[in-house]
Amino acid sequence: MRTVDGRVAGRRGQATRQKLLDCLSDMLSSSPYRDVKVIDVARKAGTSPATFYQYFPDVEGAVLEIAEQTAAEGAELTQLLEGRSWAGRAGWQTAQELVEGFLDFWRRNEAILRVVDLGAAEGDKRFNKLRTKILSSVNSSLADTVAELQSKGRVDKDVNPAAIAGSIVTMLAAVASHQKGFSSAGVKPAQLKPNLALLVHLGITGRKPTK
Repeated sequence: MRTVDGRVAGRRGQATRQKLLDCLSDMLSSSPYRDVKVIDVARKAGTSPATFYQYFPDVEGAVLEIAEQTAAEGAELTQLLEGRSWAGRAGWQTAQELVEGFLDFWRRNEAILRVVDLGAAEGDKRFNKLRTKILSSVNSSLADTVAELQSKGRVDKDVNPAAIAGSIVTMLAAVASHQKGFSSAGVKPAQLKPNLALLVHLGITGRKPTK
């Protein structure tokens, strides 16, 4: 891990760098992204703006670093699909655990994912690339699942695996980013999850789940 000027950061420097990122993450939860200033992040971390600039060119650079870390965490969502069955009751369990894991990931990273979505919507290619990276691991795994089921004759041959997977992941991301909106509308998490899992199961298998 290197500083802005190319020097290798030692253990203490790496700890300081991570603390700055953690403080920025906390601030993004309560402040609009563009209102966050370097001096505020440094003060919250108990250090100086000069120290901040040793590790990041600006607030946006630090935000992108947090987003990269989030993308790496998002890749672990594929573990919810690896070696899992979509047949019978096991398939229903797989759909429920995918939904649970996806919604939980979004809740834990809500602040930075909101910033990524904003940047991508504004046409910033860096944020768009990161959003794609965050979602692509699940997208690829689901496409492989549909293709495998297709090869076994369990999914119609006319179905396009990439199209189905992309549609499901886009739906999951949209719902995950509006969880508070569902709550405001009177839809409790205990109601949202099984209904979302039903749509996922139908999308992947083309069949109602066995419960």
